Order: sequence, then structure tokens, then C-alpha cells
Amino acid sequence: MHPPRETHLRPRRNLGRLKILAAVLTLLGIGLFTYFLLAVGVDEVLDGVEKFGFDGFAVIVALFFTRIVARAYAWKLSVHAPYALRLRDTIPAVIIGEAMSVTVPLGILASGTTKAIAVRKHIPLVGGLSSVATENLFYSFTTGLFLIIGAAVFVRRFAVEPGLIATLDGLIGTLAFLILLGLIMVLRQWHFLSETCEWIYRKGYFRALLEDVRLDLRLFENLIYGFYRNYPKRFLPICGIETAYHLLGIAEVWYILYRLGAGSSLMNAFLLESVSRLITILFKLVPFMVGVDEAGAQFVGQTVALAAGIGVTLAVIRKGRILFWAIVGWILIIKRGISFELAHEPEPSPNQI
Repeated sequence: MHPPRETHLRPRRNLGRLKILAAVLTLLGIGLFTYFLLAVGVDEVLDGVEKFGFDGFAVIVALFFTRIVARAYAWKLSVHAPYALRLRDTIPAVIIGEAMSVTVPLGILASGTTKAIAVRKHIPLVGGLSSVATENLFYSFTTGLFLIIGAAVFVRRFAVEPGLIATLDGLIGTLAFLILLGLIMVLRQWHFLSETCEWIYRKGYFRALLEDVRLDLRLFENLIYGFYRNYPKRFLPICGIETAYHLLGIAEVWYILYRLGAGSSLMNAFLLESVSRLITILFKLVPFMVGVDEAGAQFVGQTVALAAGIGVTLAVIRKGRILFWAIVGWILIIKRGISFELAHEPEPSPNQI
């Protein structure tokens, strides 16, 4: 009885370590945020926010809702028959997932599951999770291309230090490799996760933990690859929708810069948005990306010769938009009775569906 108990305790220990890491990163983020506010000047940032105005804020709130609709529609198209979801189902679920992701230190680990739980009345949890994962694959593919283009333009067009050039070149190479590997896995339908778990299980390791997990992963992969086989004509539309999501992000940055009187360069907006997307990926453990978003925006702003403090002001304004939609998301979470316990519930095994 003791080995299974230790096996079940290990994920909790790992979760505890992640919580500690998230707490440390959050404290460092708060320190960075304070530093940049003081370095730029609180009054200057407040003047920028006041200049942007409530009407400007309403515009970016509406723009982000359009982005939510885009991802909700991409998710709707990613659902495998015999199940189906409507936009009235996926839009609230995406808002809930965003709220969980940005406000809870480990929200990124639960946001996908929470989205699937939010539509559990319309689709079983395994089917919901596989459709979320399918949409995330399309999102990751377009995001990877977006980051590659952004890093390549940033390195080739602006004067940056050799060390940063090497780092960004490494990032470009890594992303290109991962995108290629992902495409090969889908085209060849490699059951990498389930086969790895099956191999570990046959070796006699973690048998209690993997008894149901290996079957769940096999079903999970089958649903994703089944989507590829059955709906190849949806690939381009979904990729187009995910691309529109990123383009709307560029439009948001461009509009904020325009309202702040920082010019109307689409190139600057593109670079700032690509760096913001990279920071979002790297520092998802930090709630609201506090501090790190300001650091990235300020760095890019200085590199592309924006006025002092514009980058920090941009990040603060966008943080206000994030807070607005997080509040909406938590209202939906409370209204629907979605709890952290539900968000961390294990996926049911195939014979339970």
C-alpha cells in the first residue's frame, strides 16, 4: 500500500514546488513593476492613462472581446462529432479560462480544464478537453509563427546586443523545430504521450498512477488525431481565425500608441505585441504578468526609440483591460459554481463516458 501512496503524493509535492516558484516570481514581478513605475515616474504614467481616457479604454475592451469571440469560434470548429458547441457556450467558457489563467498563480495549469468544465453540460469532459487541446494546437502553431517573425524582424532591423541576438536566434530555431515536430506528429499520428506512459507502465513504474492515465491519454490523442482525419477542411479556417486573434492584438497596441501620441507605426505595434505574447508564454505563473510585461514593453519601446515611459504606460493600460475581463470571468465562475476542486478533477476514463 505504501508505494501507491508515495506515487500519489509526488504530484502534490511538484504542485507545491510550482506554487513556491509562482510566489517567488510574483514577488519579483511586483518589485519590477515598482521599479519601472518609479524610474519612469508615477505622474507620467498617470498622465498617459488619463490622456488615453475612458473612451479609449472602452475601445480596447471591445477589441479584446472580439479576440475572445475569435478564439471561441476556433474552439467551436475544433469540437469532434458527435458533439457540438455553440458560440453562446464557448464565449463564456473562454472568458472563464482567461480569468483563471491571469489571476491565479497556477491558473495556466487549470484554465483548459476549467473551460472544459464550463461546457460540461453540453459535452463530456474528455471530449471537451480534447477540443480545447485541438484549438490550443492551432493557437500554438500560429503563435509560434508570430513569434518567429517578430524575433527575426527585431534582430535584423534594430541594433541589439550580440548576446540577445544569439538568444533570439536560438528562440527562432527552437520554435521552428517544435512547429515542425508538431506537424509531423499530427500528420503521422504519433501517439507519443500514451506510448511513453504505456512503456513506463510495462516497466513496472508508477503502475497505480498510470493504470487509467495511459488509457485516458490514448483516447485523448485519438480524439485529436480523429479531428485531423475527419475535418481537414477546417484547418485553414481555424488557422485564419487564430491569425486574426494576433492581428487584433497588434491593432490594440497600435490604437494605444496612437492615443498616447506615440505615432502610428504598425511595425512598432507588431514588435510590442510579439514581445508581449512571448512574455505571456514565459511568465504565465505570474498573475497579470505584473512587472515582466512592463519590463518587456519598456525594453522594446527604448529599442524602437519610443518616448520615455510609453512602454510602461502601454503595459499598465493593457493591464487594466486584463483586470476588467478577469472580473467578468470571475463573476461567471461564481455564478456557475465552478470551484478550484472541479478545475483539478482528473479526467474520467473511457469506460466512464
